[in-house]
Amino acid sequence: MMKLVFFGAGAVGASVGGWIAEKHEEVYFVDKPEIVDRLREDGVTFYQQGEEKRAVNVKVKAACDISEIEDPDVVVVSVKNYSLDPVARMLKDKVGDLPIIVALQNGVENQKILPKYFSRVLYGVICYNAWLDKPGTVGFQKRGPIVLGALDDEMKFEAKMVARVFNKGVETIVTPHIQDAAHSKIIINLTNSLTTLVGHKFREISDPALFQKLLTNLTYEGVRVVKAAGYGECKLGGMPSWMVMEMATKLPPFISKPIFDKNVKKMVVSSMAQDIIQRGGGDSELDTINGRIIELADQFGVDIPYNRAVFKMCKAEFAKPKFEPLDVRDVWAEVSKNIR
Repeated sequence: MMKLVFFGAGAVGASVGGWIAEKHEEVYFVDKPEIVDRLREDGVTFYQQGEEKRAVNVKVKAACDISEIEDPDVVVVSVKNYSLDPVARMLKDKVGDLPIIVALQNGVENQKILPKYFSRVLYGVICYNAWLDKPGTVGFQKRGPIVLGALDDEMKFEAKMVARVFNKGVETIVTPHIQDAAHSKIIINLTNSLTTLVGHKFREISDPALFQKLLTNLTYEGVRVVKAAGYGECKLGGMPSWMVMEMATKLPPFISKPIFDKNVKKMVVSSMAQDIIQRGGGDSELDTINGRIIELADQFGVDIPYNRAVFKMCKAEFAKPKFEPLDVRDVWAEVSKNIR
């Protein structure tokens, strides 16, 4: 039986690992001692949004050090990009290059980091929203899917083998177009910067129309950049299509507003907001998500005033000792200076 180790029991690691552990015995978690104690004692509890009373609890195995787990076949790395390099270096020292590595980060920074240490790497794109209530307790909007792939054809067999086990707990689709999937997800993740900057879900949005204008232009600029870079659209588990994102910026508000409101209603507290607002940290995925779009825009000559302004504001505000969300009207005042 394939032995899976989940390194990191945050919202993604706990949800994917918990779902698989329900049906597959050889699942282990590795995390900090206080989290491992909670996992050993209480297991992983997961519930679908709005159905807290039907939460499922799964007993799991957990360790503070991956060296305690003998001969893992697959190591699923579910830490954020900003922690990835030291984690990868440590894993290489402790488990060598024998296990298959499955990377579950947003963006494509993991494609630069992990091949420095490992020869067999698969990349998973998470196509659902999840959040951690406390260590070992995770909520989710829907159960998957995950899009899984590699950077070359040599990992086809490994991808199918891993997907077979993942599919015991969560729909997992193997794709030969992982770059398209990763960049399609980056577009969706662009919203995390703005929603964090204005404190969406933490305070009232003073001007919903401006919020809509900012958010829809952020994502449509992302679509234009990703298209210019030569990547194709990958439909990600019910998330808005590129055509919908374009129409949202071009249709009159009385038509686009109901669609926008429906999509905003689906939003949960983003992983960036969890990092910056809930945990009060200074590290976030801003550089690897929004920074990637700016990098591609520079490379392919695409004008993206909304993204540049929001990125600059986030950089300044997130670096402050205590971040306080901005009023959306103040954000718009700054962005509008960039629009020709």
